[in-house]
Amino acid sequence: MGSRRHGPGGRAARMRLGVKSVRERLLRVPGTTREAIEVQLALRDLVKTDLVVDTPGTVAGVDVAYIAGERISVATVVVLRFSDLALVESVSAWLRTPFPYVPGLLGFREAPPVLEAWERLRLDPDMVFVDGHGRAHPRRFGVACHIGMLLRKPTVGIGKSRLCGCCQEPGPNRGERADLVDEGAVVGTVLRTRDHVKPLFVSVGYGISLERCVEWTLKTTRGVRLPEPLRLADQASRKARLDRVQRLPL
Repeated sequence: MGSRRHGPGGRAARMRLGVKSVRERLLRVPGTTREAIEVQLALRDLVKTDLVVDTPGTVAGVDVAYIAGERISVATVVVLRFSDLALVESVSAWLRTPFPYVPGLLGFREAPPVLEAWERLRLDPDMVFVDGHGRAHPRRFGVACHIGMLLRKPTVGIGKSRLCGCCQEPGPNRGERADLVDEGAVVGTVLRTRDHVKPLFVSVGYGISLERCVEWTLKTTRGVRLPEPLRLADQASRKARLDRVQRLPL
C-alpha cells in the first residue's frame, strides 16, 4: 500500500526553484488560447521518461466531471492497491471551472480541480492514470503530461479516441498493439485491452517509458476496456457530480 503523505513543509523544503517555476506555469490560468499553447510548447521537453519505478504498491485514477450551466468542475481521485486492484481510497473536490473547453488544452481546465482533490488524499500513490492523452498530442503535451508534471508522479495517458497521428488497426485480441505515429515519431500505442473491443490510445504522461505505460495498462485492465483505476474514477466522479448538483440552490 502507498506511503502516507508528507506534510506541505517537507515538500516545500525539497522543492527546487526550477520545479516551483514549472508548477506556477502549470497552475496559472492563461488569458488566451495562444498563451496556453505557448506554455505547452515551453514545457513539453521537460516531460521525463526515465524515472526508476519498480512494481507500484498503489495506483491512482483521476477523472473530472462538469456541471452544465454552473461552470463547476468536480474532480475525483481513486487509489487502488496494485496487487489486486482493490479500492483503498477515494476523494473528490470541486472548483469553478478555470478555463473554457478548447480541444488540446484540457490540462488548463482539469489540472486545478485534480490538484484540489489530490491534496485531500491520505495515501501517496505510486503512479497515476489520466483519462486523456499525454504525448499523443499535436504539441506533445496533453492533459496527462500536464497533470503528471504537476504531481511529479509516473503518469499514463489513456485516450479513447485518436487526437493526432496515424496508425494501423491492431489485431483483434487483448494485448495486440500498433504504433501511433505523428510527424515521423512514435507518440503512443494503439492497444487492444479486450478481445474484439475498440482499442485505447496509450501514451506517456510523465516519468516512465511508453513500454511501461503499455505494460501497466494491461496489468490494470481486467475484463473491460478501461484500466480499473479509470473505470472506478469515472464511476466515483459521476456520483460526486450528482451529490454536488443535489446541493445546488434551486
